[in-house]
Amino acid sequence: MKIRFGVGLGSDTSPDQLAGIIDRLESSGVDSLWFSELVYSPAVDPMVGMAYALARTRRLKVGTSVAVLPGRHPVLVAKQLASLAALAPKRVLPVFGLRSAIAAEREVFVVPDGERAAVFDESLRILRAALVEDAASYRGRFFTFTDAAVAPRPSPPLDIWLGGSSQAGFRRIGALADGWLGSFLTPAEARQGREAIEHAAAQAGRRIEADHFGISLAVADGELPAELAAAVRRRRADLDPEELVAAGWDQLHRQLDGYLEAGLTKFVIRPVGAAAVDGFIDRFVAELLPRQN
Repeated sequence: MKIRFGVGLGSDTSPDQLAGIIDRLESSGVDSLWFSELVYSPAVDPMVGMAYALARTRRLKVGTSVAVLPGRHPVLVAKQLASLAALAPKRVLPVFGLRSAIAAEREVFVVPDGERAAVFDESLRILRAALVEDAASYRGRFFTFTDAAVAPRPSPPLDIWLGGSSQAGFRRIGALADGWLGSFLTPAEARQGREAIEHAAAQAGRRIEADHFGISLAVADGELPAELAAAVRRRRADLDPEELVAAGWDQLHRQLDGYLEAGLTKFVIRPVGAAAVDGFIDRFVAELLPRQN
């Protein structure tokens, strides 16, 4: 199975840094660049960032880590993805999630109260239909449209990956998605998630490719910043933050060994702390590209 590492961008990446980062990644042979959905930050919008990165490169893949789908019309999202895929075939890697991890941003993605999961499921079905059918029609609880002819249709069809770490999320991935990009999970939890997704896929008469399981990880240049450690504790109060965020590259390698043993092969690595992005890219190339196969 192909082991691949991509660079994730966080909230502290400003637009004026982006060109230099993209050019460095392209010239260094890095596999992919991932844009997070961070509405109230200086970070660029994921779709805009992907378009900009694809226009500057010929090899680098780009993805969303992760974009929120409920609250957007899925046919319009399909058109955006189809356009990107036409401009840069085989280099667009969409990953979607249920809601923003940032509470203040959740009100931006409007769905009926209590219906976010149901909207997500319907949106995923519509997104795939719009990307593969000549003229998709749909009449559901939340969306109705006739003869949605999104063109040009991506060839080969785009793989749609999802985030998430709940049992309901694993069932959704198994039933509706092509892959999984997890986060804030230990290797043991990631193994359980992969197995749950494979079981859900089998129950739905589907199969997720064995190398379509990944995780987003963070690495600090030494001790974890106190603010980051506190944020991790708020999200996972049951764990030591250093179980989820590596306090240095040696620790990251040990974590990677665990995730590989758990059956994950795709990794999005983002820097945290005060280290300059240039230094992070240098270490990323030196430390992780040799681990690809």
